[in-house]
Amino acid sequence: MARAEPPLGRQPATVTRNAEKAAVSEFREPTIEPLDDQQPEDRALRPQRLGEMIGQQDVHERLSIAIDAARKRSEPLGHILLDGPPGLGKTTFATCIPHELGTSLQIASGAALAAPKDLLPYLSNASAGSVLFVDEIHRLPIAVEEFLYPAMEDFRIDITLGDGMSARTINMPLQPFTLVGATTRAGLISAPLRDRFVIREHLDYYTVPELSHIVVRSAGKLEMPMDDETAAEIARRSRGTPRLANNRLRWVRDYSTSRAGGTVDLEVARTALEMQGIDELGLDGFDRRYLETLQRVFAGGPAGIEAIAHTMSAAVDTLEDDVEPFLLRYELIIRTPRGRRLTDRGLEHLGTAPPAGPQRKLF
Repeated sequence: MARAEPPLGRQPATVTRNAEKAAVSEFREPTIEPLDDQQPEDRALRPQRLGEMIGQQDVHERLSIAIDAARKRSEPLGHILLDGPPGLGKTTFATCIPHELGTSLQIASGAALAAPKDLLPYLSNASAGSVLFVDEIHRLPIAVEEFLYPAMEDFRIDITLGDGMSARTINMPLQPFTLVGATTRAGLISAPLRDRFVIREHLDYYTVPELSHIVVRSAGKLEMPMDDETAAEIARRSRGTPRLANNRLRWVRDYSTSRAGGTVDLEVARTALEMQGIDELGLDGFDRRYLETLQRVFAGGPAGIEAIAHTMSAAVDTLEDDVEPFLLRYELIIRTPRGRRLTDRGLEHLGTAPPAGPQRKLF
């Protein structure tokens, strides 16, 4: 007797189960290794516990309370969104949190998560109470965002197997985890994703005393004796940013080793930083070129960011993320409905006298 064929559009149960296993195993095939492109020296300078961090005291205190409460209740820490300009400690907070919780950490970049299948290995490999850190989370495509929603809310993901009439959806439960997202462009994060973060914190620029403390501590780790006056000089030229402060410090050390017999004092620090084109306010050559372009090409503005970027042969994202935040904070430029404009303070920094009489019309 001939064997009966299954109805059109349906497959035997064994075939379906095998296809399901194959699909899930395909998703789980990649192995997750924490991304760490830092040199050992960079890791040595970065704090490992919240108690080692300097600055951002309000953020530090609120996160410490949330972590302590989660530990006492034996619950996963709520999802956290950190935003702010580059170099202010978003990654440092994200790497300190697992140390405080005594759990593991996975690190991913939003730019690399182009499709749900790219995110799935991180979610399926997450252990109970672990932390998943997604840097540049504003760069997640909408399909990846939507795939993430049930994972954040219900600790499950929905996987569609097959196509057409034979397609089916399976629910894969996940271990409870904490998502920490970091972004320099909070305005680009969609409201549905933003609202799923229980804790949202903004990181601001550091004060000169805070940066001086960081420079002194980092110099000690580098076995590089330094007085407070020299540390303050490096701090003043670091644009309120710890990452830049440590970079400036390493350059001063290199200059000292090569040109000053290993001695680091105020004069050596000033000479080294001026050789890099870093002025008293902390602006480098690229920052000043932005101001000079706005003054020389656009007569002080207003000018659109795309026009400025095209003139400088620079990426818009680079200007918006790395250059403009500091210029805006120090009121060297302003944003108007018609574009960017140099302020009197910006003109003075370029050595150009502002126009006499009343302040120029801004809008």
